[in-house]
Amino acid sequence: MTEPPSREKFATQMDSAMLADLRALTKVEGRQLQSLVEEAVGNLIADQRPDPAVTLKDALEESMTRYRALYKKLTE
Repeated sequence: MTEPPSREKFATQMDSAMLADLRALTKVEGRQLQSLVEEAVGNLIADQRPDPAVTLKDALEESMTRYRALYKKLTE
């Protein structure tokens, strides 16, 4: 059986209108504020990570451009 991830308390501030909207959303969604904040932060972090497939594709394209002559000689 795996243990749930550890939790840590922290404090922050937010625009009061945004916080009111967030609290209203908790009621509509039937979820806790903590759950919505974790989801939003998780999505933000995931959006900032580069897509490995795009990174590999970009690296391949750069390599093909940079070493085109070498690759051509290797195939001869």
